[in-house]
Amino acid sequence: MIKWIARVWLVGLLAACAGPQAHARSAGAEVAAIDADFPDPAVTRASDGYYYAYATQSVRQTGTINIQVARSRNLVAWQQLGNALPAKPRWASRTQEFWAPHVTAHDGRYFLYYSAKPDAALDDPKRGLCLAVATAMRPEGPFADMGHPLVCGEGFVNIDPMAFDDPATGRRLLYWGSGFGPIKVQELAADRLSFAPGSAPVDLVEVVKTDDPANYRRLVEGAWVMRRAGWYYLFFSGDNCCGPQAHYAVMVARSRSAIGPFVVKPGHGGVILEADSHWIAPGHNSTIRHRGIDRIVYHAVDVNRSRTQESDDVNARRVMLIRNLVWRGGWPELP
Repeated sequence: MIKWIARVWLVGLLAACAGPQAHARSAGAEVAAIDADFPDPAVTRASDGYYYAYATQSVRQTGTINIQVARSRNLVAWQQLGNALPAKPRWASRTQEFWAPHVTAHDGRYFLYYSAKPDAALDDPKRGLCLAVATAMRPEGPFADMGHPLVCGEGFVNIDPMAFDDPATGRRLLYWGSGFGPIKVQELAADRLSFAPGSAPVDLVEVVKTDDPANYRRLVEGAWVMRRAGWYYLFFSGDNCCGPQAHYAVMVARSRSAIGPFVVKPGHGGVILEADSHWIAPGHNSTIRHRGIDRIVYHAVDVNRSRTQESDDVNARRVMLIRNLVWRGGWPELP
């Protein structure tokens, strides 16, 4: 069922920039762009003029949606379109873990990178999630998996893919990582369905191994890369997205090269977005430029409604929010 969700942005979201006194790193008093469970949102602008947002699986009255997709003309009013991946891949036909999609377009074809739990993991507990690729001729899908995973491994190391074409070198790159391992990058082949022959993953951001509960880098994930003024900015999230121990934030690092080395933003562990009294566990962001302003799109949990259903775990309802980014001293901040 198609459902319209419209929300009004606050003045801080509509302003092109904030005054010099504004350095807040909390999630702020904004309202949700999509006020429904829409985790790990990745937004892109398609050739039809719409902005498309893709998200991790969720459950609706019509059933489970493997990969969510919504669209908007203006980033304010969003139309939920249903399931971008209605047919499960044959190698993950009996499981139900479809996470963290990212869609990119090339030569009239759309490529959906996502994570999924393979059927083999049902019989072998050592088998973890896989990175996967599906394609479609339209941004809303339906996407069809290419027939086999891109890469698999133990646990949830191979999740949260983000594809990026380096404008400086022309190289097609894929960023991903989690599972208490590093954020990494590897070059894709020309077909974008496999890794380039002879390529290997390059580690970019390592975890910080500590028992300090205030440290967000005990786990890192949710990589997103953008280029601005000759710098590559790598946004990433940590440490625990959801559940009773939810503790999540967005951090940023930068480099002169798309494959690093990256240096984390000085101060507060590189954090630019963390919880406040209304929104907790904000993170897993994407960025989009709209009307000359860079926006950050991310999920967070509303403390007043942390579940979709009473039977759900606490802090499981992650809604989509959008805010402006401002730039100071060569780094992104939130006003």
